[in-house]
Amino acid sequence: MSFIKAVKLIHEYIHRDDDGNVDHIEKALDGVDLEMEPGEFVAILGHNGSGKSTLAKHLNAILNPTGGTLYVNGMDTSDARNTWEVRKSAGMVFQNPDNQIIAGMVEEDVGFGPENLGIPTDEIWERVKTSLSAVHMEKFRKHSPNKLSGGQKQRVAIAGVLAMQPECIVLDEPTAMLDPMGRRDVIDTIYELNRTKGVTVILITHYMEEVTKADRVFVMDKGRVVMKGTPREIFSQVETLKSYQLDVPQITLLAHELKQSGIDIPDGILTREELVEALCHLS
Repeated sequence: MSFIKAVKLIHEYIHRDDDGNVDHIEKALDGVDLEMEPGEFVAILGHNGSGKSTLAKHLNAILNPTGGTLYVNGMDTSDARNTWEVRKSAGMVFQNPDNQIIAGMVEEDVGFGPENLGIPTDEIWERVKTSLSAVHMEKFRKHSPNKLSGGQKQRVAIAGVLAMQPECIVLDEPTAMLDPMGRRDVIDTIYELNRTKGVTVILITHYMEEVTKADRVFVMDKGRVVMKGTPREIFSQVETLKSYQLDVPQITLLAHELKQSGIDIPDGILTREELVEALCHLS
């Protein structure tokens, strides 16, 4: 059974004037159909306003459908009786870690979620230890989050979600506020959690390089899923991605331009190593 299943999912934002009358209705999601399997690493791409962040908020029942249906772990998110269990199944990591970190010490912040779930104290501290170890932040356990770098804060936020032991983590542009080194650090951590712990990961991002190792990619535009496939299948379609105001990884773009100039190399090259190998085979 799919862990995530959207069926004709619609979400509308109602905008009102100063008198409270409906001014206009913005359809952020327009009949989205998609499925995601347990243990997958799925990336969702799209330019600003494409609907990807609205979709992310549905996956954690922060928003409810105005049309269609979304199932998380078999539960209909529009049924209020399922909200708590949906949020236990799919944890959420936001763009700004400062919006999620509330305690004065790292270990206290990571333990906050399990404490709210009513987990016994001894198990909370075991979860804190395990979660911090998973994101390589155990040596910062007694530190103040205020003294951490942006990348370190984001890893603490991820640890806080992990400590609640969700089956899925939804990350809504988690590296948007980080420098390149911090981005790489956080993305490597997310991939490691997926590969070694079997956590289902749904990554919403606009950084193309972050998704080259994903299992599948969905591309959104105007509230709809317009492309889906493996990273290689998606990034082989450079001109189509450009039509949706999206870039491709720099190596992929270089390979595409070389191919356009007449050099016989494959489509969808994703890494420097693949490009070097393709060029070496020419000789």
